[in-house]
Amino acid sequence: MTADTAAHPTVPAAADEPAAHAADEPAPDQPAAAHAAGGDAAPSREPVASTDLAPGETRTATGSIRTATGSIRIPAATAAIRTLGPDPATAPIMLHPGDAISTARRVLYIVLLGALTALGPFTVDLYLPAFPVLERDFDTTAAAVQLTLTGTMIGFGLGQLIVGPLSDKLGRRIPLLIVTGVHVVASVAAALAPTLVLLGGARVLMGVGAAAGGVVAMAMVRDLFGGRRLVVMLSRLALVTGAAPVIAPLIGSALLSVMDWRGIFVVLASYGVVMLGCAIFVLPETLPRARRHDRGVTTMRQRYAAVFRDRIFIGVLIIGAMTFSGLFSYLSSSSFLFQQTYGFNAQQYGLLFAANSIGLVIGNQIAARLAARFGPQWVLAFSTAVLVLAAAAIAVCDQLGAGLWGTIVPLFVFMSACGFTFPCVQVLSLDRHGKAAGTAASLIGFSNNAVAGLISPLVGLIAHEAGITPTTMAVVMIGCAVVGVLSLWLVVRPRTVPQLTP
Repeated sequence: MTADTAAHPTVPAAADEPAAHAADEPAPDQPAAAHAAGGDAAPSREPVASTDLAPGETRTATGSIRTATGSIRIPAATAAIRTLGPDPATAPIMLHPGDAISTARRVLYIVLLGALTALGPFTVDLYLPAFPVLERDFDTTAAAVQLTLTGTMIGFGLGQLIVGPLSDKLGRRIPLLIVTGVHVVASVAAALAPTLVLLGGARVLMGVGAAAGGVVAMAMVRDLFGGRRLVVMLSRLALVTGAAPVIAPLIGSALLSVMDWRGIFVVLASYGVVMLGCAIFVLPETLPRARRHDRGVTTMRQRYAAVFRDRIFIGVLIIGAMTFSGLFSYLSSSSFLFQQTYGFNAQQYGLLFAANSIGLVIGNQIAARLAARFGPQWVLAFSTAVLVLAAAAIAVCDQLGAGLWGTIVPLFVFMSACGFTFPCVQVLSLDRHGKAAGTAASLIGFSNNAVAGLISPLVGLIAHEAGITPTTMAVVMIGCAVVGVLSLWLVVRPRTVPQLTP
């Protein structure tokens, strides 16, 4: 509703004006929450009788509510939902379907969507402590066991590319239910696998199944929210999912003390069953049928073309991939660096890993407030610069002989800057492509995993036989951060990014 409509709530109308029903607009006594999942449906053009209107009152195709004595004009172009009460001029306006959801249900959705997203990290990380056991049981090499992890990442990337566009075409629930079901079946197959080859095949399918959670969760958040509230909701989602990579190896170690490695896959299958039940009985369909066939974005090819034509999307996609690659360079080399170079034991390394992950979570939450106030593009201007400085500080401190603290402190700053970066990348990507949110989310996930998988081995190549040092790790991190800065200023160009809606 525009400002002038609030100032002039009634306008004389002809009693014989044609009547039509506007699907986006709730009736005066109908709760706006009923439109939470389908508020964006296209308005009907055919006259429809309405039993909840006062005598002589009709709805027009323009979104007006007209009576014999006057009308309340709500332009359809605003796509806003107004909960009409005794005083329509002061009634709250719902710009996005999720604005009408109660706080308690909003928290429930975030917890469930966070648990769905965390299925991916748990699928990847939960069985890592069992690698030596797998090597012994299958009488194979460590490199062969690591290929099962590679297969998981391949499945994870391919699954994201498939599930995202399908969720834009078929709705969010159907692909989520099907692919999560695949994860459950594949987890059971992994638990029963008699050979390493069959285990590797099951792990590929588990990766495909785990991919649905993260993609669909981000797309559902985008369906319900937009603008500044989208920043806040994505940061809350990151708060739930940020703990998964930290606690997954710890839980895996604890499980191995009470069961063999096959039991870990039974636990993952049980996790998938719980998520499947939540998806069936709790999570709603957030993409109505009318929005699945918007003109120009009806096919997978058109959806990919729509996002790839967006310069800002391409720029933030590069920033996200480079930031994740810098982070993954640390993850892939940190165990060698701290346990072999600095002499940490497994428990000390786990505590350090958890501390750095806390910096990631804190950065996520602070970024939400800053992005809502200043805009995510300007938060990226700060965070990408900090990534370069922190990575450079690691190398400089190592060359100056600053020792352990010369590595830990700037590394914590680097992780915190990653926390500032990731939610802003998601917001700038998803907020601009609400009609193809699943496709956009799948491209974010796929590019992060694919690029990081290609770049992270560079740390080992640079180190050669000398071993991994803070400098060899930092060189790759610096390169990734510099590419991210260049992408921000040369491709995204912050001054050209529109401000977020309320």
